[in-house]
Amino acid sequence: MTRSFVAFLGLGALGAPMAARVLAAGFPLIVHNRSRGAEEPLAASGATRAATAAEAAASAELIAVCLSDDTAVEEVLFGPAGVAEGVAPGSLVIDFSTIAAATSQRLAARLGELGVGYLDAPVTGGTEGARAGTLSLLVGGSSNHLERARPLLEVVGGRISHFGPVGSGQQVKAVNQILVAGSYAALAEGLALARALGLPLQQVCAALEGGAAGSWALQHRAGAMIENCYPLGFRLALHRKDLAIALETAAAAGVTLPISTSVAGIEDALIAAGHGDEDVSALARWFSPDQAPGLLRE
Repeated sequence: MTRSFVAFLGLGALGAPMAARVLAAGFPLIVHNRSRGAEEPLAASGATRAATAAEAAASAELIAVCLSDDTAVEEVLFGPAGVAEGVAPGSLVIDFSTIAAATSQRLAARLGELGVGYLDAPVTGGTEGARAGTLSLLVGGSSNHLERARPLLEVVGGRISHFGPVGSGQQVKAVNQILVAGSYAALAEGLALARALGLPLQQVCAALEGGAAGSWALQHRAGAMIENCYPLGFRLALHRKDLAIALETAAAAGVTLPISTSVAGIEDALIAAGHGDEDVSALARWFSPDQAPGLLRE
């Protein structure tokens, strides 16, 4: 089966393993990252490097984007030497970034003026899911664009869910990040109590995983919280950015989110104390302040 040429823009903690899976699946792959060194491992495996996003887009039918925030996505698509300067009409942009739904809608409209399609397809499942190809993809956009992108999406995701027009994938991702905030904070709080009671923490977690308290966070992040070691995962500072999007989305819908608001405040304090580049599971530092050097609390 002939594979479409793919450009992958953004080779961070999620983008790099996703791009590696695309390459391994046999797609001709062109990569570009603003920090060019990130391109080298993929180039060593057979990907073509592009000096700019425009150069990458010029040779690709499918253009995957996985960047940190709204500003970065807009810059790569429409900034100097961005995708818009090289892309051919009929191409399709697949945006795996987590950004505001309104931003996705605005980007889709601008690309549409160039004859280019757009899907918002934010992902959830962490770096583990990116490496294994088991991410959950939350898709907004036309059904025709989704079917065109499906062979690529099936390489990086284990579940593809289509929620409606452009922006709806980002709205579901906002819901996801609210659930992440609550589940991680609840796990950290529960472990703080278990530790204070002198309970065997690993045994407690193993016992609870199969019951009503079971969660992805409990299964995948309890060990890090117990060991007070927080490798990525998903960066705390990026989750705080996503949580801001969720809170703004909720405010616009007239919904109050007291738990998420509380977690946002905790994350702000942790980031101010220098923990923003750790995994979200570093929320556990707040509940065990003796383990959080530099954490200032009122």
